Amino acid sequence: MPVVPVPRPGTAVYGLAAVDGRGRVADRAVFTALNWTPGTSLAIRFTHGALVVTTDPCGVFGMTSQGHLRLSAPVRRCCGLASGDRVLLTAYPEHGALFVHPPSMLDTLLADCHATLLGGDPA
Repeated sequence: MPVVPVPRPGTAVYGLAAVDGRGRVADRAVFTALNWTPGTSLAIRFTHGALVVTTDPCGVFGMTSQGHLRLSAPVRRCCGLASGDRVLLTAYPEHGALFVHPPSMLDTLLADCHATLLGGDPA
């Protein structure tokens, strides 16, 4: 008997993107869902292992002229991001918020799930 997919409970928009050598992250679908365009002023904070990005008219960060999110060197250092790292982007348009999940956070969040899927006990 086929499994009926369960409807998604939320409105999150997901994307995966690589951090380039200048700290830029590009995902048109995610940024379009948030209605973030070049020049949008942003605030970025690091909490609970992830970056939380929101619009802020007084924000010191912003979308680049090419429509990318630029993560400054200090921001990248605080969450251990290096050039070439891929991040999970989770946008919640109704809240105007973007969560940037670095690989270290994904490792932590998914360790038990992956252990179970591989037939072992969770770590």
